[in-house]
Amino acid sequence: MDAEQYIPPLRYGCNDIWTWNKKERSPEVRLYGINNQTALFHPNWSSGTAGVRGSRILNNGRYFWELHLSKRIFGTSMMFGIGTKKARIHADSFTNLLGEDANSWGLSHKGLLWHDGTRTHYTKPFRENVHTVIGLYFDGVAGTLTYYKDKKCLGVAFRGLHEIKEPLYPIICSTAAKTEMVLHSMRRDFINLQDRCRAAIIKLVKSKKDLDKLYVPPRIRCYLAEDMLETSIPTELSIKSMSVEDYKSIIRELSEEI
Repeated sequence: MDAEQYIPPLRYGCNDIWTWNKKERSPEVRLYGINNQTALFHPNWSSGTAGVRGSRILNNGRYFWELHLSKRIFGTSMMFGIGTKKARIHADSFTNLLGEDANSWGLSHKGLLWHDGTRTHYTKPFRENVHTVIGLYFDGVAGTLTYYKDKKCLGVAFRGLHEIKEPLYPIICSTAAKTEMVLHSMRRDFINLQDRCRAAIIKLVKSKKDLDKLYVPPRIRCYLAEDMLETSIPTELSIKSMSVEDYKSIIRELSEEI
């Protein structure tokens, strides 16, 4: 599939909001940038494996996210995947941390899938020192995890994930010094009509302050605010661009769902 023909998963879904968890990371991981979406591993030198867990719980939903890797792609293992709270995010040795046991599933930059201490060939090793974009599509209904590399689908990597009862989270890790991964293009599927209506309204709202201008009950206003960042980037549209009938229709459907 050519990059020009690339159609990302969940294009009919909506933008998702999550980031790397500051409290769930190795001491050798530094988070910075917009909403702490950039993870820098081993800022000085490396003597082990460092990881960080995402804040998004994945179970039962459909989610897609991308990881933009810097040109520093090398070392024993740079990994991208998912895991439970039991999955380790630090080791004082160079190892394939994701997939070392039954608590995590991961892909290494060497093209190998890891789970429960077992590796499987999946794709060609990544070229070292070349900027790369990795996409992960988690389908909690089908129970699958699929990887994309530079806008090309690599196929289903793991199955049976819908059977996992413990919360699952995105996880990344690296053994290489001064390597960097940036969280990007997070998408999710709609849960229900209420969720879809919220997304339609938020597209027309610049910031949380603008929510005060909406004539809706406080309960609905709080529900809308849950899906917005304080640092939301203003869009070209605004609340004023909505027609009265569109506005009433969306609010009516949203109220009925609640």
